[in-house]
Amino acid sequence: MPDQDLPAKTKSNLQLRVLSAVVLGPLVLGLIYLGGWAYAVLVLAAAILFLSEWFTITGTKQTSVPAIAGQVALVGACGLKLFGFHVEGLLVVAAGAAATLVLSGFSREGRWGAEGIVYSGLALTALLSLRAGTGGLVFTFFLFFVVWATDIFAYFTGRAIGGPKLWARVSPKKTWSGAIGGLTIAIVFGVGVAAISGASQLVTWAVLAAILSIVSQAGDLLESAIKRRFDVKDSSQLIPGHGGIMDRIDGLVAAAIFAVLIGLIAGGTFADPLNSLALF
Repeated sequence: MPDQDLPAKTKSNLQLRVLSAVVLGPLVLGLIYLGGWAYAVLVLAAAILFLSEWFTITGTKQTSVPAIAGQVALVGACGLKLFGFHVEGLLVVAAGAAATLVLSGFSREGRWGAEGIVYSGLALTALLSLRAGTGGLVFTFFLFFVVWATDIFAYFTGRAIGGPKLWARVSPKKTWSGAIGGLTIAIVFGVGVAAISGASQLVTWAVLAAILSIVSQAGDLLESAIKRRFDVKDSSQLIPGHGGIMDRIDGLVAAAIFAVLIGLIAGGTFADPLNSLALF
C-alpha cells in the first residue's frame, strides 16, 4: 500500500513509532554496550514497568500489598544477580509470587499477579545472565536485533502482502506473510551481527535466530491473548506510537527466557547460560 494511501491516523501513528524508535533505540544499545549497573538499571526499569502494566491489565491494584511484594521481589532479584547470587535471585522471584498469591487470598487477580511476577522475574534474570555470561555483549546485541527485526519486518511485510491471518481470534492484524517476513529478516540480521563480531558457526547462529524469532512472535501472541482476555487494546500509552512496555518487549521477554533455557539444556549455568554452546 503506497504511503499516500494510508489513512491519516495510521500514518501519524507510524511516524510516532519511527520517532520513538530513533530516540529509544540508540539509548538501549548504548546501555547494552556499557553493561554492568547501567544495563542492570535498564533491565530492572523495564521489568518493573512490564509487571506494573501486567497488574493493570489483570486487575491487581498498583498500591496493593501483593503488587508491592511483586515489585520488591524484582528489585531483590536484580540486586542478588548483580552480586553473584543467581539461584537466590530466582528464589526471591518465587517467594514474591507466592506472597502475592497468599496475600490476595488465592483470588483470580492474585493468580494472574503471581504469574506476572514469575514471567517478569524470569525475563529480568535471563537478560542479566545473557549479558554477563560468555560472549554476553555480542549475544545480547544479537538477541535484540533478532527481536527488533522480527517485529519491524513482520509489521511491514504483513501490511504489504497481507493474506491469511496468523491467529485471527487473538490478533486479527497479524498474518502468516508478516510472520514469515519477520522470521526471514531476523535471520539475516542475526547472522549479520554474529559475522560482524567475528563469531564462528554462522549456521548455528542462523538456527538460533530462527528459533528466537519464532519464540518472540509467540510471546507477542501471548500478550495479545492476555489483552483480549481482559478486553484491553494497549498495555499503556507510555511510549508514543507504541503503547506500553509490554507491547514493545513481549517478544524480547519470551526470547530471552527461551535463550537461557537453550543454554541450560546444553549444559550452561544460571550465571553463564551460553558457555557450553561454543558459539564464540
